[in-house]
Amino acid sequence: MTVERVTKVPSAADRQPADRTPDRAAAIESAVLAATEQLLAEGSSFSALSTQRIAETAGVARSTLYLYFKGKNALLVRLTSELKGGSFDLMREWSPEAPDALDRLADTLLEVIRYYRRRAHVLRAVLELSGRDTEAGRLWDDELGPFQRMSQDWIQHAQATGRTAADIDAATASQVIVHGGIRVITQQALSGMPEKDVKVARELAANQWFGAFRRCNRTQS
Repeated sequence: MTVERVTKVPSAADRQPADRTPDRAAAIESAVLAATEQLLAEGSSFSALSTQRIAETAGVARSTLYLYFKGKNALLVRLTSELKGGSFDLMREWSPEAPDALDRLADTLLEVIRYYRRRAHVLRAVLELSGRDTEAGRLWDDELGPFQRMSQDWIQHAQATGRTAADIDAATASQVIVHGGIRVITQQALSGMPEKDVKVARELAANQWFGAFRRCNRTQS
């Protein structure tokens, strides 16, 4: 008896375009993001950039770019996430429990300032769009969420162990620390003199440390 072999024809769902395979997709996304950063670093404003120019710089067709990014704003969303991710990685290496925590906080904030200075072209684009687009502004604020939660955890732990004032509202204090801190950091990174980076980092660290992480309890009358 002869058994006839049946060859399965891949369905449309099984077939993937060559440029949508995982490796190819990652390569294209990386090239497009790198091209956008390059053009910003060369002095182009984000509002003046066209997707056609970005695609040409990345070496891909404009139609291919749109397979991965719906438009320029989607590109900036990714760059914003990466920018904040880099600074978050720096901050979470710090621990308020270290014996020299205040000095380490100053050193960490200095690293963050210098990190933003190196990527000032992206930071300018993010702030440019955030200032004129409500949704982009919300995105920028949303990206600060992990910093606030981390800061709140630090404060609550310090309160639980008696290292800082029990009457601090940890959520509010974290909001002040993060939103105030990012404003100081971005201003210094974009327009401050590099030789002042150390002083700015030290003052910011002292304000955060003595203002929330190790605040003295108020004397009861």
